[in-house]
Amino acid sequence: MPLLTLTSDIGQQDFLVGAVKGQLLQANESFNIIDITHHLSPFNYPQAAYVCRNAIRNFPQDTFHLILVNLFDEKPEHMLLAEHNGHFIGCADNGLLTMILEEVPQKVVALPLDKTQQKNTLYVTRIFAEAFTQLLQGRNLENIGDISVSMQVKNPLKPMLGNNWIEGQIIFIDNFENVIVNITREDFEEQRKGRSFKIVFKRDEVIDKVSDTYADVSEGEKLALFNAAGYLEIAINKGNAAGLFGLKGYSEKQQQHQYLNNRMFYQTVKVYFE
Repeated sequence: MPLLTLTSDIGQQDFLVGAVKGQLLQANESFNIIDITHHLSPFNYPQAAYVCRNAIRNFPQDTFHLILVNLFDEKPEHMLLAEHNGHFIGCADNGLLTMILEEVPQKVVALPLDKTQQKNTLYVTRIFAEAFTQLLQGRNLENIGDISVSMQVKNPLKPMLGNNWIEGQIIFIDNFENVIVNITREDFEEQRKGRSFKIVFKRDEVIDKVSDTYADVSEGEKLALFNAAGYLEIAINKGNAAGLFGLKGYSEKQQQHQYLNNRMFYQTVKVYFE
């Protein structure tokens, strides 16, 4: 049974997630559909990239990944189907793909949309389902879509670097209100160079060590650790870090408005080395 992961920003309040699965199964009833999440924040590319990237890397090769995120941010003429490191990824041509992969995909084609069809989520799902089925039937990616596509490219959100510091943005807040920062363990150690450090957020909150588990500190105390995906996480043992400290997820759109610049203090985490 071919594995097919499903990720979206459409929520689960109505029929749409079920209808998407129905369309996929109509195309190929052998698909083993695995939900990643349907609660991504609309238009939040860094959040979507973080979730998709770290889900995809845990699946075996030859898995199909359907990402229905910001499908209609712009009026689309096509969708993208990529092959990268043995995985097949379908998504909109909105720049998210390169943010997920942190590079240009090894192979990518455009799947054209019929100009006479109404552009909605179910129609797009059918386009992807037909393409996935053709791949399962042995067709090459190059024979399914347009290889000459000039895709949109967006760079992944990376931390800022200085000689004695690294500053990251909050890219995800989980169900326990633990705060995930776009600083990986590799980023941290490469910049640290064996030095002592202070993790500073919300102007005056400081953590000076990295824990292995939440239980390394007393109940109600703050801590920092690297999560299962290898990203820096700020948490409170048996508490809600985001709510207590007023921390917010990074938003590209908010940064375009000067009057919201003060919110940067609640969206960033800085590490000082000494």
